[in-house]
Amino acid sequence: MDTLINRFKKGIIKVSVQHNESGFLSLGPHGFHRIAYSHWGETNANRTVVCVHGLTRNGRDFDFLAADLVQGSQRDYRVACPDLPGRGHSHWLGDPADYTLALYMSDMTAMIARLGVEQVDWIGTSLGGLIGMSLAAQPNSPIRSLVINDIGPFVPAAALKRIGQYVGHSEQFETFEALKTYLMNVHSSFGPMSDDHWDHLCRHSGHQNEDGSWRLHYDPSIAINFRQAASQNIDLWPLWQQVTCPVLILRGEQSDILTRDTAHQMLEQGPAAELIEFPATGHAPSLMQDDQIEAIRIWLDSNSG
Repeated sequence: MDTLINRFKKGIIKVSVQHNESGFLSLGPHGFHRIAYSHWGETNANRTVVCVHGLTRNGRDFDFLAADLVQGSQRDYRVACPDLPGRGHSHWLGDPADYTLALYMSDMTAMIARLGVEQVDWIGTSLGGLIGMSLAAQPNSPIRSLVINDIGPFVPAAALKRIGQYVGHSEQFETFEALKTYLMNVHSSFGPMSDDHWDHLCRHSGHQNEDGSWRLHYDPSIAINFRQAASQNIDLWPLWQQVTCPVLILRGEQSDILTRDTAHQMLEQGPAAELIEFPATGHAPSLMQDDQIEAIRIWLDSNSG
C-alpha cells in the first residue's frame, strides 16, 4: 500500500510546491503578535479548511492530512494550519495571562479574514477543537462544518491535571534523539505511529539552540492559565447546544479527556453529529494515520453542500 509517508519520501507529495509558510499580525490586550501558519493548495479552491492543534502542539501536526486533502481533482480544498500564539513560529506573548480562549478565538477570526473567505471547514484537536466549538456556537459563525478531535463540552478535572503534569516544563535535550524519547513518552497516547511519523512530529516539536541542544517549541508560560483551569471540570454543555453546523467527533478509544459517556451524550443533544472511535489510542489521535485521514476526508466530502 502506497501510504502517505511513502508518498512524502518518494516525492509524490511535493511539500516545496504545495506547502507555504505565511503569517499576519493579530491584536491582543497588550499589543500585536504574529500568527504563523502553513498554507496548502491553491488560494482559489472552492473550500477552505482550517486545522488547529492542541495545547502544546503546532500546525505542522497536520502536514499529512493537509497534503491528502489537496491531492486529486475531485477534492477542491485549500488548507491553512496556524500555530497558536506561544507555539511553533508564532510570537510568545509578553503577559502569560493573555493565553486565553478568548484571545485564540480572536486570533482565529483574524486568520479567517486573512484567508479572504466567509466560510471554513474546521478541524481541531483538543484545544483546537474547543476553539472551533466556541466559534461555531456564535451567531453568524463562519464555521460551515466542524471536526473535533478528542475533545468535548465536558472534560474531567482529573484528566486536565494529568496533562498539567508535563505542560510548561522547560527541559533542555542534548540531542534530537533525547528530545524524541521524551516526546514519544509524553505523547504515547497518540496511538500507533511509525518511526517516520514520530520523526516528523518531533522535528517540528523542538527548536535547536545555538549550542546544538534542543528545547520544546512552545512558551512554557502557556501552562500558567491551564493549571489554574485544571482545578475544576470544564463544563461547556450550553455552548455545545448552540452549535448548528454538522459535526464529526473523533475519539481515542482509551481517552480520558473525551470519555465515552460524554461522546455519546454529544450525539443525543446539540448539533447533528457523528462519532468515530480509533482503537489502541488515547488523547489524542495523531491524525497522521491513513485510516484517520481517510475518515476525515470521506466525512468532509459527504458534507459538501
